[in-house]
Amino acid sequence: MSAQNTRLGIWLMVATTFVFAMQDGISRHLAGEYNVLMVVMIRYWFFAAFVIAMAARSAGGLRAAAATSQPWVQVTRGVLLATEICVMVLAFVLLGLVESHAVFTSYPLLVAALSGPILGEKVGWRRWTAIGIGFVGVLIILQPGVRVFQPEALVPLAAAFMFALYGLLTRYAARKDTTTVSFFYTGTVGCVVMTAVGVWFWEPMTGPDWGWMALLCVTGALGHWLLIKTYDVAEASAVQPFAYLQLVFAATLGITVFGERLEWNVALGAALVVAAGVFTLLRARAKEKGRA
Repeated sequence: MSAQNTRLGIWLMVATTFVFAMQDGISRHLAGEYNVLMVVMIRYWFFAAFVIAMAARSAGGLRAAAATSQPWVQVTRGVLLATEICVMVLAFVLLGLVESHAVFTSYPLLVAALSGPILGEKVGWRRWTAIGIGFVGVLIILQPGVRVFQPEALVPLAAAFMFALYGLLTRYAARKDTTTVSFFYTGTVGCVVMTAVGVWFWEPMTGPDWGWMALLCVTGALGHWLLIKTYDVAEASAVQPFAYLQLVFAATLGITVFGERLEWNVALGAALVVAAGVFTLLRARAKEKGRA
């Protein structure tokens, strides 16, 4: 563990969210031209290679990285994340970056809501209030009963739910396994699953799009490396609120590059979701400090 440097951690988190937003933009372009499963599969090939290289350099090498007493938990995590990525990329194609990310930002609230029944953690009335306000924001974004409801709007919400479950299982796995072990299974299991499914949907790609695919793979690895460095130099609770900047970066990309529009209900709903999420994170941090 490196010496704690919160300011550096914040800047690394900002850089992480920017890289992941660029990755989402590239994914939106490629998935609009080719099958989503194929795009995610190729992305996972590079990600798995990156994960294996990181594991080989860690203490104990690949043998230590693959050693776990809870293989089914780790496999389920890997499958969940791969599925969530496919669903979220599909949401980019169906709804665009702006609305998809506005709904997806509800995942920290889902983590807080599900942490009680899944992990046995206590959620107080303040956080339940924030969770309720956040989901009012989601309803404002989706506008059920106000306009003709689009079933596609539920796609990013499903992705948020899966990512929340993935996050909770990651916390559960951390009780026995190291970060290196969890990261190893995230990449390798996802690669195996996506290859088994995606290879049946192979489509020939143009030269320029292979360039975009290469950039997608590089941004994926770079984003995860930056995230690892972020949590290495600063406490997660101190930098996590800045992860919401991915919504800002992705929305800006959607508007300027893909010609999307920022509707008033999406802006208002997203503001409520982010405010509720930040409060939930800060409240959790305060409780942790109180127990310290």
